[in-house]
Amino acid sequence: MKIASWNVNSLKVRMPHLTQWLADAKPDVVALQETKLEDAKFPVDELAAAGYRAVYSGQKTYNGVALLARADVHGEFADVVTDIPNLDDPQRRILAATIGGVRVVDLYVVNGKAVGDEKYAYKLDWLAKMREFLAGEIARHPKLVVLGDFNIAPDDRDVHDPDAWGEDILCSPPEREALRRITDLGLHDSFRLFESGGEHYSWWDYRQGAFRRNMGLRIDLILIGDALKSKAIAASIDRTPRTWERPSDHTPVTVDLDIQ
Repeated sequence: MKIASWNVNSLKVRMPHLTQWLADAKPDVVALQETKLEDAKFPVDELAAAGYRAVYSGQKTYNGVALLARADVHGEFADVVTDIPNLDDPQRRILAATIGGVRVVDLYVVNGKAVGDEKYAYKLDWLAKMREFLAGEIARHPKLVVLGDFNIAPDDRDVHDPDAWGEDILCSPPEREALRRITDLGLHDSFRLFESGGEHYSWWDYRQGAFRRNMGLRIDLILIGDALKSKAIAASIDRTPRTWERPSDHTPVTVDLDIQ
C-alpha cells in the first residue's frame, strides 16, 4: 500500500498536477490538504475518471482536506470522522477514515502565525486536543497512519537554516514538544525510518528562489503506528511536482507499506 500526503494549495488550481501525479506515482491512498473547495464543488467525477474514490471536508477559500483511494483496489471509506470531541472549530482541517483495513487520519494543522500570537496559543490547544483524539484512535486502530501538513519542522535537520529560523513559528520548542507528545503515543515519522540526514524538505517559499536554492522545511509528515513500523519498506519526498508550472509550495511525501 503506497500512501501519500500533499498540501495542494488549491485543488482547483492544482487539479492538472494532481491527476498527472496520480497517473505517474500510482499511490493507493492520498491525503490532501488546503483543497480550498466547498464540498459541492469537489471534483468527484474527475477523480473517478482518474481511478480514485474520494471523501472530503471542505470550505470556501481556506483549508479543506480530502482522502483519495484507488477504486480498483480498495472498497468504500469506513467510519469517516470530520470533527473531534472538545474542538469547536468550523475550519475544515481534520478527516479520518478506514481504508483497506488501515485507519488514516488526514490533518492540516493550524499554522499559528507567530510565536505569542493568539493563533499560536490556539495551535497548541488544537494539538493538545488532537493528541487526545489520536490516543483513542490508536487504541481502536493499531494500523494507524496520521499524515498531513503539520506546520511543524520536527527538529533542526528539517530546517534549511536553523540559526535563521531560531525558535520562530514552525520551529519553536512548544510546537515541537506538542508533536513529540503525539509521536509518544506510539507513532513513528516514516521518513526518518529510512533517512537520518538533513537537507530533505517538503515545503519551499515561493520567494527568493527558495526551491532552486533548497531553502525549505520538512513539515509534511506521515506518522505510522507501531503495528505498521515493521511493514514500512520505503519513504520518500517527491520533488518533481514542485518543478512544474504554477506549483503548490508543498510537494508530495509517501510511504510504502508491505501489508495485505
